[in-house]
Amino acid sequence: MIVDDFLVELFMDKYEMNVEINIAETCVDPFTLGEFLKLVEYENFFEDFKSKKLTYGHINGSPELRQGIANLYETMSAKNVLLNGGAIGANFLSFYSLIDPGDTVVSIFPAYQQLYSVAKSFGANVKLWKLKWEEKWQPNIDDLASLVDKKTKMIIINNPHNPTGCLINNKQLKQICEIAEDCDAYLHYDEAYKGLYLNDNDKITSAVDIYDKAISSGSFSKGLSLTGLRLGWLVASEEIIKRFAGYRQYTTISNGMIDDALGALAMKYVDQIYERNIGIIKTNFKILSEFIENEPLLDWIPPRAGSVGFLKLNLDIPTEDFCVQLIDQKSTFLVPSTCFEMEGFLRIGFGNNTEILKDGLGRLKEFLDTKR
Repeated sequence: MIVDDFLVELFMDKYEMNVEINIAETCVDPFTLGEFLKLVEYENFFEDFKSKKLTYGHINGSPELRQGIANLYETMSAKNVLLNGGAIGANFLSFYSLIDPGDTVVSIFPAYQQLYSVAKSFGANVKLWKLKWEEKWQPNIDDLASLVDKKTKMIIINNPHNPTGCLINNKQLKQICEIAEDCDAYLHYDEAYKGLYLNDNDKITSAVDIYDKAISSGSFSKGLSLTGLRLGWLVASEEIIKRFAGYRQYTTISNGMIDDALGALAMKYVDQIYERNIGIIKTNFKILSEFIENEPLLDWIPPRAGSVGFLKLNLDIPTEDFCVQLIDQKSTFLVPSTCFEMEGFLRIGFGNNTEILKDGLGRLKEFLDTKR
């Protein structure tokens, strides 16, 4: 099996821990452990946990945690939920369980590379459903319909979308589900940025509440600010979850007991966590929008949701060169669009600490001033 280099992870691993300012961060300002335990009103958590034996715990995730996740959906119960190691583990398990050599897989593009490279490594015929700048990153449903065929096993989408911040609305999502149903394909619905809406009127129904062969993957990393727990989940019909559980036995016995317990606590306070985090992204989005409006060397299609945006760089310079120079000269980190197999864009995050974002934008402006 040949696996393509994971471009964005290689770039981040090489540079992001060696800079002063990271404005490419995709997670919403992660909690310190103390901040989180104060929020959930359980600052004696570890004292109370001392008496517990550190066994494997609940193999598929504790009932409390699974039910808490199920409550994020309209029609799901704990039986529809399976815990994994982050959304990346959840995504991999879905692909590992369902995709065979020779299958057609249609993936949204640009995207987190895992969403199409894993299927390719399994021998699938991967077709890319390309979002376009000139279409304001909005999905073209006719393009999707032209890509599916009789061998289509899975359609893969990410909503809210990474890296552009676009949002597939409920009407479009129903159309996508209808296309998947027509060709009897699974719909893998990556919701890593679930719940992070910039517009209070936006609320997207999950694909698993629409289509019986849809699979949702989610994460504690982005919208819940508990990245260090490395917890993610799959939500699907009981039949699909049972299949996943069988394959999962070869990759994961269980998640950590402490991580599970902290995740279950988070589910009890999920509304407060989202209130905090939506406040952060709205504040930062306004700051970033004003910066871009006054910067002729940058442009964007403003994101509708999530915590990332895709900046169009109006300079005749490869974006990877631009980002490496920004690191060298200003110790500031952005991700070039070459990490998404495109040229001409930069991924920026606006979920981080507001003061860090302001500092990073100031350094970015100073750097851009040298390029005018």
